[in-house]
Amino acid sequence: MILTNRTRIARLGLAGLATTGAAAAALTLVPANAQAAELTQAHTATVASASGDSSTAQQSGKANNLDGWIKQSLQIMKAKGIPGSYEGLKRNIMRESGGNPAAQNNWDVNAQQGTPSKGLLQVIDPTFKAYHVAGTAQNVTDPVANITAAANYAAHRYGSIDNVNSAY
Repeated sequence: MILTNRTRIARLGLAGLATTGAAAAALTLVPANAQAAELTQAHTATVASASGDSSTAQQSGKANNLDGWIKQSLQIMKAKGIPGSYEGLKRNIMRESGGNPAAQNNWDVNAQQGTPSKGLLQVIDPTFKAYHVAGTAQNVTDPVANITAAANYAAHRYGSIDNVNSAY
């Protein structure tokens, strides 16, 4: 009998349940993307704190994590008349960067032309500069600035970030 990786994982998960109880089952059943996002958020918060970054998320008292960055961006977007929802932003962030504000694409056509996509919503520098929203950092990898500029771009091109369901 040939075992696939999925079969092996399922058998290991059941073996873990039998030997270590329900806690192992809960850990085994958490989707890999959720685990990666949680680890990324924890790492990012640690890196930002260690670097002494005074990002706008920290200045406003918001949580310095994905949830806080999205909420702060939404406040700025509302004040500037940029449409978008929490769900639309998070869905696109998770697809584009897995929630990693330091993500950089070094292999697509943009990267080959010398302008790699960067940040939570994978924005290239020229797009960031063109759609930067006043009141946010001038750094493309700043989480709030990246989200807000990308949402501004999506609003102009697609009507809203909520209308984006693939690479944009």
